[in-house]
Amino acid sequence: MLKEFKAFVLKGNVLDLAVAVIIGAAFSTITTSLTEDILMPVVSAIIGAPDFSDLFLLLGSPPADYTGSMTDYAALKEAGVPMLGWGQFLTVVINFVLLAFIIFLIVRYANKLIKKEEAKAPPSGPTEIDLLIEIRDSLKK
Repeated sequence: MLKEFKAFVLKGNVLDLAVAVIIGAAFSTITTSLTEDILMPVVSAIIGAPDFSDLFLLLGSPPADYTGSMTDYAALKEAGVPMLGWGQFLTVVINFVLLAFIIFLIVRYANKLIKKEEAKAPPSGPTEIDLLIEIRDSLKK
């Protein structure tokens, strides 16, 4: 069983998948930083909201013992106040769209490289049918 497991783990596909997961996690961190630290401040400046995560809609009242700010999303959420956190959702959607677009660009570029490699590949030899026709013609002579 240990030999089978070792053979499974050392297969190229499993190792490629492991590398892809690790690179994907690092790439996700970069995309999150791009969204939160670069794009969202620009969008917030245009729209006028300093932070999207603080945009929410209260659906109920806070508990009687709640003494925090009524505009602090994190504190209200921790207190268990029902609300729609649409600003946080918007941030996540923007992050997803950016990540999907960047992955699209990477796949598009990779497909172009693959097509270039296929175009550069030397022409393969004659097909099986061509060889059979050549043999037939040689036998007729």
